[in-house]
Amino acid sequence: MEDRWNEKSLSDLSGSFWQACTLQAAVKLDLFTLLGEEEKSAADLAAALPADLRGVTALLNALAAMGLLVKRNGFFSNTGASARCLSRNSGQYLGWRMLHHHYLLPSWTRLDEAVSKGKPQLGENGTEQEDARREAFLMAMYSNALPVSQWIVPRLPLEGYRNLLDLGGGPGTYAAQFCLRNPGLEAIVFDLPASRVYAEKTIASFGLRDRIGFRGGDFFRDQIPGEYDVVWMSHILHSFGPDECRNLMGNAVRALRPGGLLLVHDFILDDSGDGPLFPALFALNMLVRTSKGRSYTGSEIMGLLSGAGLRKIRRLELSIPNGSGVIAGEKDGKLT
Repeated sequence: MEDRWNEKSLSDLSGSFWQACTLQAAVKLDLFTLLGEEEKSAADLAAALPADLRGVTALLNALAAMGLLVKRNGFFSNTGASARCLSRNSGQYLGWRMLHHHYLLPSWTRLDEAVSKGKPQLGENGTEQEDARREAFLMAMYSNALPVSQWIVPRLPLEGYRNLLDLGGGPGTYAAQFCLRNPGLEAIVFDLPASRVYAEKTIASFGLRDRIGFRGGDFFRDQIPGEYDVVWMSHILHSFGPDECRNLMGNAVRALRPGGLLLVHDFILDDSGDGPLFPALFALNMLVRTSKGRSYTGSEIMGLLSGAGLRKIRRLELSIPNGSGVIAGEKDGKLT
């Protein structure tokens, strides 16, 4: 295979964090929202923030050089993409993803130490700016999950199933999409109590308060309330080590009715472990942020389902746009 790396591409890759940090700083300062549909000077924006004029001028010029702003006669304005994706006034706002990446950076700068010592170097999941970090994480999960869920859910027919558990569902994005797609379905989002406000906001925004509830708890320590026809676990396993995943899978299966369906959605490695690229890099993200988390291969996830007593285990043939995958298993018995 031809080597795609050379002196320039390696140098560009190493310095790519400059542009990433420029974007993240602008989102954190909310520059794109402040600009809105107007043209403003650096002095206007420095006064509105308020912030140092030299710093604001340098940031605006860099954003214009990157093509994220337009500069004309000393005034700056949003591009179509920045207005659509980076202004909080847009329904397609992606800024939460950028803020989440911003809060990940300190841990990633110590990746070499995490590799050497096999654990996070800033404390598990980080403690810096905890409330802001949690909000950015949960809202990023919502903005990441919404388009993916709208792609996945129509391809996972759940006709005949009455209720669904969105285990570790955070803001409840998937529970909402499953219920919108399946009028006869009701759902429970089970996650830590801190997620309640975000889940209830999502549920209300889709007009589903009468069909989706939230239960706060720890899925390792607390009994999961109720029995369900379907248990959905999206991007949960990668945060934990194999022993924890086995315990979690056992708890999930106990919450499943006989004949019920368990669906695991995650970034799944090939069995060789060296691809696809994103799950391989995501394993490093888990290394710098958690004590035992990792990316799992398809065979490893299937082994977890088999070990928990499920049958008819298979990877669903879905070409999900973000490169994730879904593995399904069923509990012995007949759904009644």
